Amino acid sequence: MEVNVGLTEKGQRDHELIKRALEKSDQQAYAQLVDYYRDSLYFMMLKMTNNQHDADDLTIEAFGKAFKNLKQYTPDYAFSTWLFKIATNNCIDFMRKKKKGDITLKTDSDDALANISQQIPAHGPDPEESFIKDQKIDLMRDVVQRLKPHYRRLIELRYFKEYSYEEIVEELDLPLGTVKAQLFRAREFLFNILKNSKEKI
Repeated sequence: MEVNVGLTEKGQRDHELIKRALEKSDQQAYAQLVDYYRDSLYFMMLKMTNNQHDADDLTIEAFGKAFKNLKQYTPDYAFSTWLFKIATNNCIDFMRKKKKGDITLKTDSDDALANISQQIPAHGPDPEESFIKDQKIDLMRDVVQRLKPHYRRLIELRYFKEYSYEEIVEELDLPLGTVKAQLFRAREFLFNILKNSKEKI
C-alpha cells in the first residue's frame, strides 16, 4: 500500500495504523482505529436510527465489515470516509429491512430475535467462539475496552469468566434472545480483529 502524498496528517496516521494491522497483525493498531472513530461513528448511527441499541450494533458491524475488508482500502481517500460509507450503507440496509419487519433488534422479544438467535448454539462453543477463547487475554482486553459498556460486560462474562448463556441471563436480567443477539454482534467484531493474531495461548 503506497502512501498518497496528498494525505492529511490524520490520513497518514491512519495509513500507518492500517499498514501495521495488515502487515504485522498488530492488535493495538486495530484498537487505535476503533478508539479514533468509535464515538463519531456511533453518533452518526444514532442520528440515523434514533435508537441507542441499534446504533451500538451498527457501530460494531461497521468496524467488523471494515476490518474484514481492510485489504480493499486504498489511501486515495481518507479511511474515515471509507469507514463511514460502509457504516452508512449498512445502516440504510438495516433500516430498510427493519421497516419491512424482517428484523427488529430493539425489542426484547425472543421471537423477534429468533432469526439471529437460531444461528447461535446455546450449548458448546462453535469454531469462531473457540477461536476467541484461544487468543491471549491481554490482546483481547485491549480491544474489549473500546466497546460500549453493555457489550463489554457481556464479553467479559462470556469469555473472561466463561459464563453460560443462562448464567448471563440471570446475572444481567435480560431475555435469552437479547443476550445471544448482542453477543453475536460483539463476537463478530472481535473475531474480525483477532483472527489475524499469530499469538495463541
